[in-house]
Amino acid sequence: MAVFDSVKELLAACEAYVLPLWETVQSVSSQQADITKEESWDKMRYRLQVMHQACVNYDPLQHSASGLVGGDAQKVRSYYEEKRAIGGDFMGRMLSYAIMMGECNACMHRIVAAPTAGACGVIPAVLLAYADIYEASEEELIRALYVTAGFGMVIANRASISGAEAGCQAEIGSASAMAAAALVHLHGGDAVQMAHACAIALKNMMGLVCDPVAGLVEVPCVKRNAAGAMNALCAAELALAGVQSRIPCDEVIDAMRVVGDQMHADLRETGRGGIAGSPTAQAFAEKFFGN
Repeated sequence: MAVFDSVKELLAACEAYVLPLWETVQSVSSQQADITKEESWDKMRYRLQVMHQACVNYDPLQHSASGLVGGDAQKVRSYYEEKRAIGGDFMGRMLSYAIMMGECNACMHRIVAAPTAGACGVIPAVLLAYADIYEASEEELIRALYVTAGFGMVIANRASISGAEAGCQAEIGSASAMAAAALVHLHGGDAVQMAHACAIALKNMMGLVCDPVAGLVEVPCVKRNAAGAMNALCAAELALAGVQSRIPCDEVIDAMRVVGDQMHADLRETGRGGIAGSPTAQAFAEKFFGN
């Protein structure tokens, strides 16, 4: 049996081990990978460092080869730094980081697939913004990454994290659900609240199609990372307030899998349906690829 085939199993393991969720994930996954907890921790620290370094090395003047992506994260950063952002510094930073990471991916910089390259901005956005505002330590952020890993593991095992297989709900949706659980952890919530946040976030992204313009992971992918981060915050706030998902998290994940199976092929990363099928997108694809 793969590690954690259900959220129910994950929560039961926390009780059985008498450990917090993050440490349960670390313990079980380390055993599965046949590495020590210390080695596992070092690997997770490295992932966090890559996320942070991608933001440090961000160049607002650099654009992707297509010209579709580049510079938008700096616009958002300037907007919130000028105290004009409606949502204040936290949301401004989060949106900036999300777009920044997506632009780094499109410009071929090193990022962390979290859980995929197309959804690489969601988790770093919420973690780094939270650290900025609430002064979370590196240790706290690494623990939060274990939380994302636990819920991501279940989603991958029960459904999918592939846009080509189940649409963008499986990429941005999964990342948003994982990030929501991590935010609950960071803000002092318990494992049950993390599960509710994961379920709420995934429900909010249910049915989201994968429709990259010209087949490139740029439009609408980069801005969807920002939407996924905002959705994670929404779900986490609701769960922390005591709002519960009326549908168990595992059933939500299963429903996402079914919806993905029902999606037309044009809506699963083929660059033919949705936004990719619009006249402007089609004209761009013809011009970019020369046919």
